Amino acid sequence: MQNRRAGLLALTCAMALLAIACGNSSTSATTVSALAVSGTPPAVGAAAQFTATATMGDGSTQDVTSSATWSSSNGAVATVSSAGVVTGVAAGSATIAATYQTVSATDAIVLAP
Repeated sequence: MQNRRAGLLALTCAMALLAIACGNSSTSATTVSALAVSGTPPAVGAAAQFTATATMGDGSTQDVTSSATWSSSNGAVATVSSAGVVTGVAAGSATIAATYQTVSATDAIVLAP
């Protein structure tokens, strides 16, 4: 009987410690509520780093440039690498897009001749 009580007491203490350690945490901090893409358009023949910044559910921000999926709407004007490096190919306009988790954002750029 005493062993059973001791076991229940130990289990209760372990669960209480776990609850204290978890606090009021929730998964909302890891949920992306918004995404922003920013950068300066490169000159034709040059490259520029663009960044993707996620706003999380708790209001904090996180640089997700290396985790985002990148694309260009017009590869004849600008290409973008998987790391967010935009290379100017020719004069014109393009939209640079990034997606992180299920949230996307764009930045319209114009490359001058």
